[in-house]
Amino acid sequence: MMERERGFTLIELLVVLVIIGCLVSVAVLANGNASSGRELRDEAERLAATIAILADEAVLDGREYGLLVTAESYRVLAYDNASGTWADDATRPERRPAAWMRLSLELEGEALKLPEPKAREESRPGLAKDVPEQDTRKEKPVPQVLILSSGELTPFSLRLEERRADGNAYALASDGYQLPSAEQAKER
Repeated sequence: MMERERGFTLIELLVVLVIIGCLVSVAVLANGNASSGRELRDEAERLAATIAILADEAVLDGREYGLLVTAESYRVLAYDNASGTWADDATRPERRPAAWMRLSLELEGEALKLPEPKAREESRPGLAKDVPEQDTRKEKPVPQVLILSSGELTPFSLRLEERRADGNAYALASDGYQLPSAEQAKER
């Protein structure tokens, strides 16, 4: 009589591998909250790197740059010596972090009320306007943070945080001479 050998069949091993794979994928999907923290950190590091690059470019090119921060976005402005105004930097479009992130800015220790994005009025074709036409010249943007060709920055503290109460937060700060770095913010 032939004795049956002990061990696992290939089918049994494959079933176990499929079960382990399913459990691992469920664990990864359940850990979705960590991805928002990682995205927040990446955005803070991106902003710190942008400021560092602008500081280098300002010194090398002899140009003045500025950072205009709103509650939901930030953009780079370049100073035009000829016209004496700030204009959008064509190489760096406005950056809008994810909708669940909030930006807050402090200059010289005082919190600034950041402008909210303006809602555009929709005109209804065919209807006359009751109000007289207002001045159509665009407001000139003025940055809150200046990045000067001398290598100096406006002293600031910028905070990127999740909108939920117990969310993560990252802070960027500069004393005016050192470049900011993204660091996990302490509780307020």
